[in-house]
Amino acid sequence: MNKIRTLTTVLLSSAMLAGAWAARPQQASGDEVTIKVVAQRFHYTPEEITVKKGQAVVLAITSLDFVHGFKVPELGIRADLPPGKVTEVRFTPQKAGKFDFLCDNFCGSGHEEMSGRIVVVD
Repeated sequence: MNKIRTLTTVLLSSAMLAGAWAARPQQASGDEVTIKVVAQRFHYTPEEITVKKGQAVVLAITSLDFVHGFKVPELGIRADLPPGKVTEVRFTPQKAGKFDFLCDNFCGSGHEEMSGRIVVVD
């Protein structure tokens, strides 16, 4: 039982650190911005991502535990997220607004709550 508690603490701490780091966009080559995202039952970290209209974006998404899905219907984005691998999702938003994303691979009893938002500003 103590090993399970320790492992849970380590995994949660790792996800929180990754989320804090992920919330800050990083300038990549050219004008492309890379944002790290972590997927884990039953949430994404960060839950809200802000980008600029017309800015090329790469979401570098890592699943920690399951083949989650990543879908942003209004932006035409869809990807599977195999655990332990970085999946890069590239897009350039053409309109400002708020766009919800969600996990579309059923991942358990909290699946319906696994969502977030991309905010595109002018």
